[in-house]
Amino acid sequence: MMINTGRIAALGLATLLAACSTEVRVAAPVVAPETRIASSFSSLEVSEVTLPSYAAAEDIYFRAADGAISPTGTLWADLPARAITLQLSRDLGAITGVTVAPAPWPFREFPAAKVDVRIEELLATAEGVFLLSGQYFVAPEAGGRASAQSFAIAEPIAGGPTPAAAIASARGRAVAELAETIARRGL
Repeated sequence: MMINTGRIAALGLATLLAACSTEVRVAAPVVAPETRIASSFSSLEVSEVTLPSYAAAEDIYFRAADGAISPTGTLWADLPARAITLQLSRDLGAITGVTVAPAPWPFREFPAAKVDVRIEELLATAEGVFLLSGQYFVAPEAGGRASAQSFAIAEPIAGGPTPAAAIASARGRAVAELAETIARRGL
């Protein structure tokens, strides 16, 4: 008899997530990016990211093998749009070395460009990966190159003291990868 280890791992992850039914909140760990990429813009404003309706809530969502998307019972420590916007701002600033702030722009002078991220998919899967996909847009204030690109990032869900912590860590890595992608291809 052949055993499908991928299916067993997915069932184990789903079972562990269901066991976390009390109000537990997790946050993606803050890790400073080591990559440095020059930006053609002296400052960047990051618009609040847009999310699909299921991902805009505090719940962490999981897509089962049959495609059904449901909450895990664990909550994000902060609203996902706010947390992801803040992480993108922080990571883009660290990667590029330029002034980066989330909208609304807090400085007197206008930013040199605006970064707008629209997320289509943000969830953990039965396959043991965290998916982050969508589009980003870079719009210069005056001159410069406008950019519009799609992205699809899959980070393995591994390690962590709990399944929810492993998912949060995977989300943090996925957003960090998105910031690097935007810096490399859009700025």
